Amino acid sequence: MKKSLPKMLILVFFLLFSSTIFYVFAQEKSKRGSSGGKGWTRRPTVTQSDGIDQRVEANQSAPVASQVSIVVEGDNRVIESNGIPDHLIGSFPNSGNPHSVSEQSYRYTIPINPSPSSSITPVATNTFGVALNGVRFHPSAAEFYKGNRQGGWRYEALSGAVSLGIDESNAHVQPSGSYHYHGLPDLYLEKLGLNPNQHSPLVGWAADGFPVYAIYGYQDPNDQNSNIIELKSSYQLKSGRRPTGKDQPGGSYDGTFVADYEYVAGVGDLDECNGRYTVTPEYPDGTYAYFLTNSWPVVPRYFYGEPSKDFLSKRSRSNRSDESSTRENHHHRGDRKHPPHRRKF
Repeated sequence: MKKSLPKMLILVFFLLFSSTIFYVFAQEKSKRGSSGGKGWTRRPTVTQSDGIDQRVEANQSAPVASQVSIVVEGDNRVIESNGIPDHLIGSFPNSGNPHSVSEQSYRYTIPINPSPSSSITPVATNTFGVALNGVRFHPSAAEFYKGNRQGGWRYEALSGAVSLGIDESNAHVQPSGSYHYHGLPDLYLEKLGLNPNQHSPLVGWAADGFPVYAIYGYQDPNDQNSNIIELKSSYQLKSGRRPTGKDQPGGSYDGTFVADYEYVAGVGDLDECNGRYTVTPEYPDGTYAYFLTNSWPVVPRYFYGEPSKDFLSKRSRSNRSDESSTRENHHHRGDRKHPPHRRKF
């Protein structure tokens, strides 16, 4: 009996140690909101943030070669890709993202002559569009304050409040293995030759068929000979403090949450959809075009036209009637004398 006592003590110590480690790990995951695997419910409670301090270095080659095909078939543009980028990526999995990059099978059909819809549509959790390299733009994060999806406090993916393992192209990986951009795809824009002295090259296509550019455009949207400027969004941080109480985060509006921002017509160059009607090198007669911007929302959060169902989640397809808002004046040129609040992501 005496000989077995040390073994029993060792077993008890092991069990206590194991349960303590598990508890601490679970608590830390809950506090930090780190990305977990399928089935992991994240309930982050962070209410203030200063932007992402450090992105995962993009020093890895993608697991397979990028494959993309963009062809016109009748009145439609058909985009097929394996979702693999044609530039270096971060190391995945990493401490903020436990998923590995893998090939996808995307096929998107969008109109070659899109038109505005009667109301703008929130991108919400859907894919906004696809870059010319076949990688998706997916601006929204899936994290909510205390995990409450109905509370309205969705975390901004680039705020740094929740660890998402974002790499240098502001991208990370979904559980499905899908590598996607949450913000400016810096390494891809560099590859395209983005230049502050020239109009942006075509970057991709939105789900409604309108073209996507980045940052730089003509000062006069009707004149290709006008100066090149950095286009500003018309969003800014709300003033004051967030509501307090049950399931309300409180704290200052600092960009931690998507709801911290508001659209103010005329404070920038772009409309609520982060776009404008303009001439471009590809459209000398003019088109509506979206622009990725340095300041929020970076990737547009509203569709100007009718998004193709190929880009929508199953939930969105069934709730489309509840996800539209009245269109405002989207063709204004904006007032560049009063730029929006600039947040360092």
